[in-house]
Amino acid sequence: MSKTSQQNTSTDANGVSVIHSQAHASGLQQVPQLVPVSPGGGGKAVPPSKQGKKNSFVDRNSDEYRQRRERNNMAVKKSRLKSKQKAQDTLQRVNQLKEENERLEAKIKLLTKELSVLKDLFLEHAHNLADNVQPVGTETTTTNPESNAQ
Repeated sequence: MSKTSQQNTSTDANGVSVIHSQAHASGLQQVPQLVPVSPGGGGKAVPPSKQGKKNSFVDRNSDEYRQRRERNNMAVKKSRLKSKQKAQDTLQRVNQLKEENERLEAKIKLLTKELSVLKDLFLEHAHNLADNVQPVGTETTTTNPESNAQ
């Protein structure tokens, strides 16, 4: 069984050669092959969404262009406002935390002072109790004449 094939070469809009071949004897259909037209053969592949936009001339007076620019300008304004608002919120939160920190530090100083006063009072009271208490066995016994009469 012999195969006969026929090849057609064409170039698409992006400068890529497409080789179409058909095999008559086998009845199989072959997939088109993409071959770069440039002699170097390298380069980046361009996604289909960007293919038409790369080489097309943009008419800056068209309604479509003006609408796209207007939408883009609005999006940029919105993004910048959002960024500015976020920075302001962060600054406000920082100021709140600084104020809270100052209040807490003042409270710490007050409580430390109060603790010191209470410690001094406790130690003074404990010292006075120690001076007033006599050790066991060193008490002087006084005789009560009324208790002896009984």
